[in-house]
Amino acid sequence: MNETATPPSRARAEIDLAAVRGNVRALRERAPEAALMAVVKADGYGHGAVPVARAALEAGAGWLGTATPQEALALRAAGLTRVPVMCWLWTPGGPWREAVEADVDVSVSGMWALREAVAAARAAGRTARVHLKADTGLGRNGSAPADWPELVAAARAAEAEGAVKVTGLWSHFACADEPGHPSIQAQLDLFTELVAYAEAAGLDPEVRHHANSPATLTVPASHLDLVRTGIALYGISPSPELGSSADLGLRPAMTLTADLALVKRVPAGHGVSYGHHYVAPGDTTLGLVPVGYADGIPRHASGTGPVLIGSKLRTVAGRVAMDQFVVDLGGDTPAAGDRAVLFGPGDRGEPTAEDWARAAGTIAYEIVTRIGPRVPRIYRNGTAGAANGSSQ
Repeated sequence: MNETATPPSRARAEIDLAAVRGNVRALRERAPEAALMAVVKADGYGHGAVPVARAALEAGAGWLGTATPQEALALRAAGLTRVPVMCWLWTPGGPWREAVEADVDVSVSGMWALREAVAAARAAGRTARVHLKADTGLGRNGSAPADWPELVAAARAAEAEGAVKVTGLWSHFACADEPGHPSIQAQLDLFTELVAYAEAAGLDPEVRHHANSPATLTVPASHLDLVRTGIALYGISPSPELGSSADLGLRPAMTLTADLALVKRVPAGHGVSYGHHYVAPGDTTLGLVPVGYADGIPRHASGTGPVLIGSKLRTVAGRVAMDQFVVDLGGDTPAAGDRAVLFGPGDRGEPTAEDWARAAGTIAYEIVTRIGPRVPRIYRNGTAGAANGSSQ
């Protein structure tokens, strides 16, 4: 079975799983000596975590990554049981024991988290798989370098008890999407020092990892044992400064379309949408596209968002509303039910997620991730194994 059926709907996000597999292969070519983690947090950046995870594994990914433990546990519940899964965004009182029992690798950035991982391991009667995270300069999660010796010593003691196994040491870049930024090498140098300290203290991790998508594409020295690929997995360039998706050998996997709900003629001077920020400059036709900010269409793209209808690019006319927006068709008269393409790979003349990002003053990550649950996901180019829910 290669495709899910297309249900009748006002809009749909078509996900090309062949593109996901191709992107994994392209990324593995960039980092041939490192294992590849497919990051499927935020429901696979809006693409669907489980279908994307299966496609990525089929193409050679060796790990899966999530932000929250709930996301990691959902992958296990979906039958993805024979692949390492890591999650890194923990708060006190989280489902530590459930994660340990599900053989999920958990990230620890401070002493409180290590204590909770150890307690969960003792309660579960099994060893917790732990990655120690160092803050090498991003300033978010991760142990401060000054606190690293205490964390390493405590983790080594927990290993000696049998409560944990430190399976990874890791960090995250701040500016890898800015080629040549001095912080890139500074972070790598500091990480090398912190890893050396941990290993001298007796830790022997399975993987050391620092590279995100942009570093995987442009900083070979950062590849180490494992690269964590997020946005690039979905075929989107991490930054225009690094090049377009095509420049990087990637293909966007999501195509967002909607069916016109109404086409009507209006006279010159007719106001359009809330506040009348757009007024028809002459007699024209308006097309109603039945998606809005409740579906993830950014209101900040009011008056600027691009749409392909027929063979012509149009622009959002006036404000994006909660459930719909309007385009000025310039007198053309497509039929209700004709398709409007908001974004896709771009090779058929349609806008891309990056085009919408520029229109809304944001990044393409946000454009695809924010597409909401009212928009059904339609999967193309799946495999029999993915369709029948087989374990990986």
